[in-house]
Amino acid sequence: MALAAALLVLLLAAPAAYAVQYTVGDSGGWITTGNYDSWVQGKTFKVGDTLLFNYDSSSHSVDEVSKSDYDNCNSGNALKSYTGGKTVITLSSTGTMYFICPTAGHCSAGMKVAVPVVAASGSTPSTPSTPSGSPPSGSTSSPPPPPPSSSGAATIMSTGLVLGFSLVLGTVLANIS
Repeated sequence: MALAAALLVLLLAAPAAYAVQYTVGDSGGWITTGNYDSWVQGKTFKVGDTLLFNYDSSSHSVDEVSKSDYDNCNSGNALKSYTGGKTVITLSSTGTMYFICPTAGHCSAGMKVAVPVVAASGSTPSTPSTPSGSPPSGSTSSPPPPPPSSSGAATIMSTGLVLGFSLVLGTVLANIS
């Protein structure tokens, strides 16, 4: 009975701790012709989620850079560099993370992505707010936009995880009786 109770607690806690893996560029991967500004739209990246970069390692790689280096396509001061064709990066803190391809001309052609990361609880806003509580003079205030929804793939994976745990729990409980 104690085993069944422990598994029930695990079942209830698992969805709260579940992280999502996003494939950068979806099925197209990390390529020169990708539209990464568009790819980011509609996704909520949370601390603990991961980014999977799939790319041809003979012509591409991934550099994590500062905002200034992202804006200027400068890979000379990379915070981290990744090679190998398949790179998984864990989103470990809130704020925007910046990635570029350091191959000459690729970043300036659009092979770069800025990923806004919010707290895992979802309590951190995904859009910046004005520093003061009031809007600048001469403008009117409007309500903030709703937060972006998860991708369909993330929802399907999360549902599959819960279903899998439910099946395991049912099997264990059936075998105990």
